[in-house]
Amino acid sequence: MAGALRKIVGCRGTPVSGIRVIGSRAYSSLVKQMTVRDALNSALDEEMSADSSVFLMGEEVGEYQGAYKISKGLLEKYGPDRVIDTPITEAGFAGIAVGAAYKGLKPVIEFMTINFSLQAIDHIINSAAKSNYMSAGQISVPIVFRGPNGAAAGVAAQHSQCYASWYGSVPGLKVLAPYSAEDARGLLKAAIRDPDPVVFLENELMYGESFPVSSEALDSSFCLPIGKAKVEREGKDVTITAFSKMVGYALKAAEILEKEGISAEVINLRSIRPLDRATINSSVRKTNRLVTVDEGFPQHGVGAEICACVVEESFEYLDAPVERIAGADVPMPYGANLERMAVPQVEDIVRATKRTCYRSSVPLAAAA
Repeated sequence: MAGALRKIVGCRGTPVSGIRVIGSRAYSSLVKQMTVRDALNSALDEEMSADSSVFLMGEEVGEYQGAYKISKGLLEKYGPDRVIDTPITEAGFAGIAVGAAYKGLKPVIEFMTINFSLQAIDHIINSAAKSNYMSAGQISVPIVFRGPNGAAAGVAAQHSQCYASWYGSVPGLKVLAPYSAEDARGLLKAAIRDPDPVVFLENELMYGESFPVSSEALDSSFCLPIGKAKVEREGKDVTITAFSKMVGYALKAAEILEKEGISAEVINLRSIRPLDRATINSSVRKTNRLVTVDEGFPQHGVGAEICACVVEESFEYLDAPVERIAGADVPMPYGANLERMAVPQVEDIVRATKRTCYRSSVPLAAAA
């Protein structure tokens, strides 16, 4: 039934034959709390149930139910032909999956961390990303590469890099980075349904975080549009852009700034490629100031791309230089004290926002 409804309504919710779109249904205002982990698990479960061509492959996704328990219960429900445990060979199972996608299946590949996707980067970039263009549209590659991205905790440089800008620079890929449970659920469902390869960047430290999820988002036909950012908090003095875990930091910074008379608009990018330049520039044209937050390296980063697009399209609206917050330009240290210094913190966002608003870093109450 869910599959039939999906075919009729589709991801965008276009009304057909009297069926009302998801967004206009008379849902109750009640919301449910859901962890990011459970949101991802439910999205996988529903898409596998609705479409028999969807299968999951990766290290420990079956018997162990996922390194982070994202695939909990799926092996028992769908069997070893659709939930496939692999050896420690990212290049091997990623290559097999790309071939399966060529033949019309819809693989979801779990990397224990996106850092390990470097073992398979030839398949991701030279095969998955480029095949549709090089075949003049004759070959579709409906595949999702997913796993935790960015800084974890105490696992040093080889497990703590943000690859948003790496993959975001590649034509042919779509790159998504959810923040909340609703993001995770709606974007993963959209990624699985998409005909193109999607790199899906989760965050290990966010898996256990709980968020309110609306009744609309719990519907089996719910998904979020790829390439559309979300204004998490409206404001009038400054625009703050962020993605993944940094959205939460930006929202905390906005709360602190509000107490000091600065109204910050926080944009949750959701999609790194395509990037929602229209929403970003519209916000900057309203607030006249920009702060970008990105836990990746500063050089050639996502924040750098956002700054460039705002300068290109909205320079005349800026009342102050843009501010760019990013990770330190060093491999991730192992020590906890150095690790904290290498990743953007809430206070970094607060200080940068005050600079671009030409405000003292001293709280107004103290100054009075």
